[in-house]
Amino acid sequence: MEKLDECQSDDPADTSDVDLPEGWCRTKLADVGMLTTGNTPSRSNERNFGNIYPWVKPPDLHRTEPITSTAEGLSKEGASVARLLPPGTVMLSCIGNLGKVGITGTTLATNQQINSVTFYDSLVLPRYGFHYCKTLRPWLEDQASATTIPIVNKGKLSIAPFLLAPQAEQLRIAQMIDILLEQLNQARDHLSRVPAILKRFRQAVLAAACSGKLTEDWRQLHAEEDSVASLRQSIATKRARAWESAQSAKHRKRRYPEPAPLDEAELPEIPETWTWVSADEVCSQITDGEHIQPRYQAAGLPMITATHVRDGFVEFTDVGLISEEDFQRCLERCAPAKNDVLIVSVGATTGRAAIVPECQPFAMVRSVLLLRPLMEPKFLLRWVQSRWSQTWISQASGASAQPHFYIHDNKRMPVPLPPTSEQAEIVRRVDALFALADTIEGHARAAIFRADKLTQSVLAKAFRGELVPTEAELARREGREYEPASVLL
Repeated sequence: MEKLDECQSDDPADTSDVDLPEGWCRTKLADVGMLTTGNTPSRSNERNFGNIYPWVKPPDLHRTEPITSTAEGLSKEGASVARLLPPGTVMLSCIGNLGKVGITGTTLATNQQINSVTFYDSLVLPRYGFHYCKTLRPWLEDQASATTIPIVNKGKLSIAPFLLAPQAEQLRIAQMIDILLEQLNQARDHLSRVPAILKRFRQAVLAAACSGKLTEDWRQLHAEEDSVASLRQSIATKRARAWESAQSAKHRKRRYPEPAPLDEAELPEIPETWTWVSADEVCSQITDGEHIQPRYQAAGLPMITATHVRDGFVEFTDVGLISEEDFQRCLERCAPAKNDVLIVSVGATTGRAAIVPECQPFAMVRSVLLLRPLMEPKFLLRWVQSRWSQTWISQASGASAQPHFYIHDNKRMPVPLPPTSEQAEIVRRVDALFALADTIEGHARAAIFRADKLTQSVLAKAFRGELVPTEAELARREGREYEPASVLL
């Protein structure tokens, strides 16, 4: 029999020089509980698996509440060759993603990636042990074998450091941790909903912008500034000149192609001062990228794919590099320039759109469409990003497993055309509201990060004896002599 404040640990991994509260001691995991490594019953025998006993794998861990059910379970036959654990056992992932922790809420088993500790009743309360084991991730990572997949076997885990407090104190610590972490989890849950809320907000802004509701007050003050009819004529002139210039550059003589007619089916209502046009009417060029994929090489000039067209911007990291000869050939078909609008035209992200910034020249593959606007480029981008436009693109792309938004469909895509000054005002207001949403989203991310840090802070304080009054402190407050409990180690 030894006093709690007299027991000592011979744990070589314990380098902590923090003074422990009176009545606490440093020991190791094997001294306070029985360790068990899980296993997997033979999968060649289907009768091993069923729904009698939960069977825990690492993805099932990291729950706050005790685990009583899992996606995959064992039958009685499977449990007979497994290693069953009683309720209150703490489980730690020790292969791969180290340090995920869970606690059993019923009799169950685990696979071989998990080592478990069934704490001795006389020494450790399960909930206290559960929370303490959450602090072991850095130690596990430091002890992991130097292989492709980090592994900490039962032998190594047995010498993991453990801070042992009097049981009455363990109870108060575990209860306080539960209360504080529940509050943090609720805050984190609320914060995690912010991105979805802001996504709906941005779509509502785009809907208001592209229907004219966002600038309804502005139109009342600027009704006579410019007309959409004159703008349409100006765009037609610019389109024809751009075509003639392209023909001269290529030494061609072809007949000028009139704009493709717009799809007039079920168009939403827009202000009387606006008009509907086809995308082809307000763009000097609509095309796609290179159809013959050049070979990538270690050095060369950049070529982007649909992956690099993000939501609103072009990502230039990890782009493919092609030769100068291939690059020039690609630019003959499609040479992206500042303020061009790019739209993903193939696959699951069909419709995702971005605007080209001022940047070095780049080529692109055929899974990306290019629109060269003769109207406010950012207004066209916002229109493409709107829910109505995205739905139209989706329907035009077909319902197959591999959607494809073709050039001829893009050309007839409906586009609302406000007067030039209103386009600029819409862009200004949308940008301001989106910037506000981005700021809120950034604050939410920072708050989640702080909540994660607070979780670690709570655990650190708890196991330094700073979260609740220690037994020794309570004795002093009550004017009685502190007598450390006796335990058997």
